[in-house]
Amino acid sequence: MPPNRPRPPLPLLIAVLVALPGTCLGGAFYLGLPHPVLPPPLAAAVYGVAIIGAAFVLSWAAEAAQVDISAGFALALLALLAVLPEYAVDFVFSLRAGHVYAEHGTCLPGPGGANPCSLALANMTGANRVLVGVGWPLVVLVATLAAVRARRAGRHSSASTAPGRVTMQRSMSAEIVFLGIATLYSLHLPLRTSLTLLDAVVLIGIFVVYAVRLAGAPATEPDLIGTSAWVADLGRTPRRTTYIAMFVVAAVVILTCAEHFAEGLVQTGSQLGVDQFLLVQWVAPLASEAPELIVACLYAARLKASDSLGTLLSSKVNQWTLLVGTIPIVFAVASRSTSGLPLDTQQRLELLLTAAQSLFAVSLLVTLGLTARGAITLFVLFAVQFVASITLPTDADRLLVVVLAGVYLLLALAQLLLHRRDLLRTTRDGLVTPYDELEEADRATAGQ
Repeated sequence: MPPNRPRPPLPLLIAVLVALPGTCLGGAFYLGLPHPVLPPPLAAAVYGVAIIGAAFVLSWAAEAAQVDISAGFALALLALLAVLPEYAVDFVFSLRAGHVYAEHGTCLPGPGGANPCSLALANMTGANRVLVGVGWPLVVLVATLAAVRARRAGRHSSASTAPGRVTMQRSMSAEIVFLGIATLYSLHLPLRTSLTLLDAVVLIGIFVVYAVRLAGAPATEPDLIGTSAWVADLGRTPRRTTYIAMFVVAAVVILTCAEHFAEGLVQTGSQLGVDQFLLVQWVAPLASEAPELIVACLYAARLKASDSLGTLLSSKVNQWTLLVGTIPIVFAVASRSTSGLPLDTQQRLELLLTAAQSLFAVSLLVTLGLTARGAITLFVLFAVQFVASITLPTDADRLLVVVLAGVYLLLALAQLLLHRRDLLRTTRDGLVTPYDELEEADRATAGQ
């Protein structure tokens, strides 16, 4: 490194260092090398800290990448990498389910008493509902606290970080629209008896079109500080090499640690006598959603609430298209069958509730903003179902799932009718309006 070029900032070095123990242990496991076996609580802590370090590296890399690519595409790339734990965990469960199906021709209950095919979707549906029911309200809370703190300190806060509301830019309309398209398709899945390769083609196709749409946006000059500013100030080639290396390092950390983090949490819960299905649906997502939630909170705390919500929105699009679409592919490979992942009553109800929550979430965003009232509604409805799944008998819980799904759908319909003009504008912006026009409108709004 030339003497006049500043050394890597201390936060970047710390983030990499705290990720090393978990990465080394996880890598040794996958490579078949000798390594110590940690008690479940300690394993969850070691791998969890590594994932937190990777989340910081991801956020800095995504910010620096906005110098060369559009902010929307950078956030989509960040979201794709941040949900790698979710892919890793779901692929493990899907592979196990496929192997059981290949051996027995059906999904028999495993050692923990849970249907392996149910577990393949339990983590995905749980993670999606945690992302929207906890992640989105958390962004509003953190952004509001950051805006209030900035005002008290006499600092300027952007229009996207007004207390009690997170306002999105018009250039982020594509995320809302494509999430809506995927959600409309998913509403028919609860009527099916299997998740098939045809569903994979449709959902992955939606993601591809979404990625192409985002790739067409021009790059803009981002407002960077700290580590991301250090990366952006490097020359063109060193800058690109550095943030690509940061993306790769973070992805390696997440892939080597995610499964072990989830297993540490699940095993800790099992020692406490918690049901395996509930562990997979609610505890494992705490591991798989950790990177994106941390990144989103970092953005919100820095008064970048629009980017914060945009990150979680992109993650939701990723999970509801690419992740759901790849599950039947993994299952087909493992089971050597094209019949599709079987869906029992429990899975269909979980899909119904997840799709209904997703539609309500989309309806809240058609105005390009998430208010405190909307965030509280999302959290309360999520909390009701979460508590019910733990405390109520199976039949009562299933009845409540149907009721809550109906509430979500009615609220979504009311929102869409009330804001039908915003719906038409956001749909047009997300699909066909040139990005130059959208970004000019965003700059005009920011200058007001």
